[in-house]
Amino acid sequence: MKPDFKRSLDGLLPAIVQDAQTNKVLMLAYMNEEAFLKTQREGRITFFSRSKNRLWTKGETSHNFLQVKDIHLDCDSDTLLIKAIPSGPVCHTGSDTCFNEKNSRSFILQLQEIIADRKSNPTDKSYTSSLFRSGINKIAQKVGEEAMELIIEAKDNNKDLFVNEAADLLFHYLILLEAKNLSFDKVIEVLEKRHK
Repeated sequence: MKPDFKRSLDGLLPAIVQDAQTNKVLMLAYMNEEAFLKTQREGRITFFSRSKNRLWTKGETSHNFLQVKDIHLDCDSDTLLIKAIPSGPVCHTGSDTCFNEKNSRSFILQLQEIIADRKSNPTDKSYTSSLFRSGINKIAQKVGEEAMELIIEAKDNNKDLFVNEAADLLFHYLILLEAKNLSFDKVIEVLEKRHK
């Protein structure tokens, strides 16, 4: 990837930042070549601040950094699209985006973060933490049990019980994925490849 910084005014290219998980546009700022290289090197987005006239890493004051997931260059090589994971509100006003839009992450993503936290920071009162303490065999067994309960409910006509068992299965499946150090996104990637 070779952004053409020479074609732009003052060596600055517009950089559109998009949430890598929700696809919501978070902000627009500018990068010079030095900011671009620093962003690539460190994995956190750094811009060139026109008002401060210096490099500026987003989050250097607020600690709401933008972790880079992917960088794309437009067809003219003069605009960047950066897909990132925000660690908090992006706008200096406290808004999720600089366009005053809500950036709602899916509940599955939030649930994955909670499960990962229960694994990393276990508590005695947490059911999820207790499963991680029990080990992979217990977690896999719970997924099997929940799958059987779902199959049993599928044979009846009680939609509420069926949906509750489906939720139990999905929850335990997410725990199993975390125990295997995998994300639900990896499963989605496989499904997307199969779809092609």
